[in-house]
Amino acid sequence: MAEHYQVAVIGAGPGGYIAALKAAQMGAKTAVVEKHHLGGTCLNYGCIPSKALLASAELMHRIQGANSLGVSVNGTVDFDWTGIQKRKDKVLMKLRGGIKGLFGARSVKLYSGSAVLDGTGKVNVTDAKGGTDSFTADNIILATGSVPARIPGWPTDPDVVCTSDEALHWNQLPKRLLIVGGGVIGCEFACMMHEYGVEVTIVELMDSLLPEMEPSLGTALQDVFAKRGMKIYTGVKVENLEVKGGGVEAIISGNQTLAVDKALVATGRRPNTQNIGIESIGLETDRGFIRVNDKMETAVKGYYCIGDANGRCLLAHAASAQGQVAVENALGHSKEQTLPVPNAVYTFPEIASVGITTKQAQQQQIPVRIGDFPIGYLGKAMAVGEEFGFVRVIRHYEDETLLGVHIIGHNATEMIESATAMLSQKAGTKDLAEMIFAHPTLSEAVKEAAEDAFDSALHLPPRKTTRVVAESEEIN
Repeated sequence: MAEHYQVAVIGAGPGGYIAALKAAQMGAKTAVVEKHHLGGTCLNYGCIPSKALLASAELMHRIQGANSLGVSVNGTVDFDWTGIQKRKDKVLMKLRGGIKGLFGARSVKLYSGSAVLDGTGKVNVTDAKGGTDSFTADNIILATGSVPARIPGWPTDPDVVCTSDEALHWNQLPKRLLIVGGGVIGCEFACMMHEYGVEVTIVELMDSLLPEMEPSLGTALQDVFAKRGMKIYTGVKVENLEVKGGGVEAIISGNQTLAVDKALVATGRRPNTQNIGIESIGLETDRGFIRVNDKMETAVKGYYCIGDANGRCLLAHAASAQGQVAVENALGHSKEQTLPVPNAVYTFPEIASVGITTKQAQQQQIPVRIGDFPIGYLGKAMAVGEEFGFVRVIRHYEDETLLGVHIIGHNATEMIESATAMLSQKAGTKDLAEMIFAHPTLSEAVKEAAEDAFDSALHLPPRKTTRVVAESEEIN
């Protein structure tokens, strides 16, 4: 007789494994199915391996600027790519083992293999050797994630036309790299690969890097990359891409030819919802995504979907939060996921944001006032030699409602949490401006920018004009 569970989770990525642990913590008999490594894309092909490689690259970058802090580095600063990869793999192994240990500690049953839904409440699992097993569950949470999107008609040889899945585990670095897409993935790879001596070219279809974020962030990062020697084409399309002579030849807008050793396709991700049997329960998709409400409920009772597969927010921490919400609702509670989700880009300088952008405010016809503060004005920034960047705070023009905070600069991904907390609690911009921040810190720039949204920043000269975005124009 098949084993029966109160909660079963399909996928053990950052959403799935958290959902399984939460269900077990709440006393439910729980199972989780994973066909690959524990931790999913985030741990194995995304968040963690990329940060491990970026850490080594950033250390080299900082060493190159050591003289500005009065520190002499004698000899050549070099790197061992094999050693860097080994360190990254060691981190991944440790984290995978940690998840497995947590499953054991909370008596979560782990099925290793591919899961397929087989009618209401039933799941079939096929392991790597072809062995099969099955179980039933009262509630099933789909956490199948996403996979890198490829361009139809382009070469699929992963040795030369790659996605992030392959690029994070390269045995050897290319001399010349074309990155197609200047979003988060593309920018992080460009930043790290340049430090490893790779000649980087970015081609982005939209008018700036990071097109989904506050426009000034992408513009600032583009200036940084250009000064470091990267070639950046924005508002440009890759018309054709072919494998030639062991490398890649790309034709971009204007009939210009780019010859490189490898191409990294970083144009987004698509939901991994095919071949999991959703048709057996009558569940439909929207462009591959499984749509849910704020309780993470699908259109079929007893089935929930979290993370990238539902398309609401393709970020690991969003998946984790959704996983906990899904479990609480599956076990009879009532909870919704409506909190703001921060974005983080681990280039150096780092970039982070939460809430709406000025462009979104224009699209929604929300009149706003803007507060800006240069990080370089801070004592801490000068003292540690990290003066680049700024914080932008967006508030409603007619009241003090806090709408968005956007940061570029050192440790931006840590600094954003004060703003995220305030937005989560529906605090006003005045509340953020009146907070007491530790001194000296870079986070003081958040307070100063909030003050500037009221023309009251004491570390800025009096402003002669008011920065306002109303409908479709910005007044400076």
